[in-house]
Amino acid sequence: MVANPFNPVRSTVGSAWCISLGRRLVDIIVAALSLFLLLPAIVLISLAILISSGKPIIFVQKRLGRHGQEFGLLKFRTMKVAAQRGPGVTCDGDSRITKIGRWLRKHKLDELPQLVNVLKGEMTLVGPRPDLEEFWSKASPEDRRVLELTPGVTGLASLAFCDEERLLAQVPADQLASFYLQQVLPQKSRLDSKYAARATFRSDCGILLRTALVPLLGRHWIEREVTTGEIDEQVS
Repeated sequence: MVANPFNPVRSTVGSAWCISLGRRLVDIIVAALSLFLLLPAIVLISLAILISSGKPIIFVQKRLGRHGQEFGLLKFRTMKVAAQRGPGVTCDGDSRITKIGRWLRKHKLDELPQLVNVLKGEMTLVGPRPDLEEFWSKASPEDRRVLELTPGVTGLASLAFCDEERLLAQVPADQLASFYLQQVLPQKSRLDSKYAARATFRSDCGILLRTALVPLLGRHWIEREVTTGEIDEQVS
């Protein structure tokens, strides 16, 4: 059996809450309840995708989860079927994105199917966003430490980079991957590692609340909270 290069001997990043039964129970209860309450929206989104660009409705992409184990990340399909191959990062204005897909991505509604990943135990509600193996294989050992954690639907880094596609739109197309690997991924890893070290039930609730408020209060308000340390002060 070939050893997994991403699999650490033991977790040294997250707090006790990160691997607790309590957090797992919260994940199951919140994910199941959310899927039930959001079922009408999920049906409408599915119909909109089907009518506007056909099948498939769900896009499954291989990402690295806890201990570097690969799993199928679920999303509503937001790209044209014939154009889903290409750069592993997406920027604002990407021609591969459909009209309905652009709206879904703007409001983060394409992430709703990941509640199923949470129920399956592949993800948690709050944690580092799972990324592609092509990036993790080139990342530094320090950055790869976040692979000791269960990936999340949202997290501190997700809030800090909630306008990531607009940021990447300013980067030349031939430099997108290198910019993401050298500039964005390390910052995300540091934020997620710092958060996980002190994560609690209360801080997770704060992250989830702020994620829900992004469409209402705007991305700039959330980004300002992160960069000025207002969220980080409430972690401890």
